[in-house]
Amino acid sequence: MPDQEPINFQQHSFAKEELISIYKQLVLPRLIEEKMLILLRQGKITKWFSGWGQEAVSVGCAYAMAEHEYILPMHRNLGVFTTRQIPLQRLFAQFQGKADGYTKGRDRSFHFGTQDHKLVGMISHLGPQLGIADGIALSSKVRKNQDTTLVFTGDGGASEGDFHEALNVAAVWQLPVIFAIENNRWGLSTPSSEQFRCKQFTDKGIGYGMDAIQVDGNNILAVIETVRQIRAQIQENPRPFILELMTFRMRGHEEASGTKYYPEGLQAEWEPKDPVSNFEAYLLQEGVLDAQAIESIKQQYKEDIQHAFDQANAAPKIVPDLAQEMNDVYAPHTFESVAPTEAATELRFIDAIQDGLRVAMQKHPELVLMGQDIAEYGGAFKVTEGFVAAFGKDRVRNTPLCESAIIGAGLGLSISGMKAMVEMQFADFVSVGFNQIVNNLAKMHWRWGQKADVVVRMPTGAGTAAGPFHSQSNEAWFVHTPGLKVVYPSNPQDAKGLLLAAFEDPNPVLFFEHKFLYRSLKGDVPAGYYNTPIGKAALAKEGQDLTIITYGLGVHWALDAAAQRPDFSFEILDLRTLLPLDLDAIVAAASKTGRVLVLHEDTLTAGIGGEIVALVNEHCFEQLDAPVLRVASLDTPVPFAADLEQQFLASKRLLSTIDKLMAY
Repeated sequence: MPDQEPINFQQHSFAKEELISIYKQLVLPRLIEEKMLILLRQGKITKWFSGWGQEAVSVGCAYAMAEHEYILPMHRNLGVFTTRQIPLQRLFAQFQGKADGYTKGRDRSFHFGTQDHKLVGMISHLGPQLGIADGIALSSKVRKNQDTTLVFTGDGGASEGDFHEALNVAAVWQLPVIFAIENNRWGLSTPSSEQFRCKQFTDKGIGYGMDAIQVDGNNILAVIETVRQIRAQIQENPRPFILELMTFRMRGHEEASGTKYYPEGLQAEWEPKDPVSNFEAYLLQEGVLDAQAIESIKQQYKEDIQHAFDQANAAPKIVPDLAQEMNDVYAPHTFESVAPTEAATELRFIDAIQDGLRVAMQKHPELVLMGQDIAEYGGAFKVTEGFVAAFGKDRVRNTPLCESAIIGAGLGLSISGMKAMVEMQFADFVSVGFNQIVNNLAKMHWRWGQKADVVVRMPTGAGTAAGPFHSQSNEAWFVHTPGLKVVYPSNPQDAKGLLLAAFEDPNPVLFFEHKFLYRSLKGDVPAGYYNTPIGKAALAKEGQDLTIITYGLGVHWALDAAAQRPDFSFEILDLRTLLPLDLDAIVAAASKTGRVLVLHEDTLTAGIGGEIVALVNEHCFEQLDAPVLRVASLDTPVPFAADLEQQFLASKRLLSTIDKLMAY
């Protein structure tokens, strides 16, 4: 229930000119809302998330932050966008799905960001932006620039696991970030009593080990002063804060949902706490503005809003451009080949990856490595052993067990202009961070042109009797997701060269490393810097009778099979990159022999093998002398017992399938 006392502005000391400026910022989003609700009824926009009654939260927070500091808003934070001086014509174009909107019609309402205004928009999953804020704040800490980051969530969104992960990481790393929680008492139709048991969000500060402050979110001056005070404390002693802003959502979660779930009379009880009318009354009482001046301000804004809307409305509807849609999936990148110039030495597969990481850290001074136990311990597989001594703990960071927050933090570093590598201790554990990868990293550039310069290293695969949660081959999860690049080397030289290319690429790269190969495979690896092109396959063996298309450990299974079937001449194509696939190499290798076998360790159903078979049939049908066959692991989880694991693996059925194919 609301505090029945009127909002008290008396304790605040602002100059008259600033009070007028604050009022202008506060009333603008209210007037835009009035216009949008009319347009919604007229069918000129399709959806609206109202911040009516919460304008002081958005405007106050944005007003108190420095213009160069990042803010990560949500649906109901129109006042953040207007206070950051987003051009209204472009904002309305965004709402209408026009080409001049920030997402070119690809996403809706406030699901966008803009580097020009230092805003990073949300996705519908509510929680992931909190981890991104951690990464932006981490960049401030590493660069020692005293910036603060502010990120919004709501009382409903705070139930997400991302909330806990992001606050925990921020507290452990003492990041300069404000977690602004809009406590409006409802998550769509679910009251707070069914969302959480604590009395208030400030109670959570003790558990996370961070300061927590509560403020009347309808008091614009209190919000501004509180955020300013927090920023001053952060500049003196960088650390995270919980800022709980007490307010109320006067309209529905979005307009279609309505407010019938509210108890009768609840909105009427909150009406006297309206942030706009209360601030107007205060300014009138203090003689800062008179009624005529207020009406003049409103009238000018109404004219500006109408003019901006007319401009956006007059713009033509988007004409679909297939080339543009496809080209924008990835951030532009021109690969510049660098051949090895230094002598090669024999290295194990794992040593080649370590060498690649070391060279990348030297080449990119703002590259930060993050992962569980990767600092002094050197990681579960010792890939980063010695890196703390070489590069320092700012750049080689142990993380809590917070995969989603850490992948989000990697994206935040990229948004800030840095580079990030996130190590999954095992590829299996990436499922906990799946949303960040497939919905944030993968879609960020296509949505609003922001690169996601993050490499996720994935120790993967079976063959070590590690059971169902440390042995999975999960690359197919990500090959289905436009915007990602998926790399899977089979030998030490490619492992180093592809890893260095991944750090040059501004797009998100999932870099799979087969654990079985770490210490069992050796090869000559050039010293120093060189790179290997992402998206280009390579021939592991040339032949005439049978083509095997494979990658990773499958390359070595195929080579072993070739040695056991000396009467057949094998063409073995090592894909090296699974997304994007090298279609030209696949077609050439398949057409050369007319007999094609696709081999992978991943399970059979819906694995990447099915896609390759389809491509071969589409492009090489007339050159085929036999059906295209697949060899894959069983459609079961990966078993623990060694004999069961060997039965599970694709290698168990490879020779018999080769014989079957050659018998056609």
